Amino acid sequence: MITHIRGSLEEIEPTFAVIECHGVGYLLKISLFTYECLRKSQKKEVKLYTYYQVKEDGHTLYGFASKEERALFERLISVSGIGGNIALTLLSGLSISEIQTAISNGEVHTLQKIKGIGAKTAGRIILELKGKLPSSNIPAEVQPLSPTAVLKEDALAALVSLGFERKTMENKLDEILARSEIQSVEALIKAALKN
Repeated sequence: MITHIRGSLEEIEPTFAVIECHGVGYLLKISLFTYECLRKSQKKEVKLYTYYQVKEDGHTLYGFASKEERALFERLISVSGIGGNIALTLLSGLSISEIQTAISNGEVHTLQKIKGIGAKTAGRIILELKGKLPSSNIPAEVQPLSPTAVLKEDALAALVSLGFERKTMENKLDEILARSEIQSVEALIKAALKN
């Protein structure tokens, strides 16, 4: 198993990172927690802890900023019906300590806040993982993005991929979000393209 990868950060988006190691570029799926850690890091050389998943329809490499995040991801995907994408969505929408607290206290409503997690799925996560999670040693200053920030980052990634200048679009999105109550990435992108 590949336990970690260290190399130069060649590309980063809210959902993936590309790390070059000895001439090979590895695409790793990441959470917004890891994205924020990499973005704040300012280092060209980075290290991500990895989970390599082999399925009939493909191979996927996941990257994590900490061993604790990877351990929680592995626990989450051990739950029946929870795949890698849902686990990453959970890790993007809630902090590691929030997920652990929700599971420990049986807070179905907290887990249900995440898109794709219904009452049955949240209940199954709690049932299967309660009492099995290690305590978190994640620094308090690293928190996941707020829903508005997630909206902005997703829209920004899409606009940059369309060829727009990042800083200009970032300022424009800030202006739009300050004066309106946009709730979807699509609506935010349309608003940015109209202005």
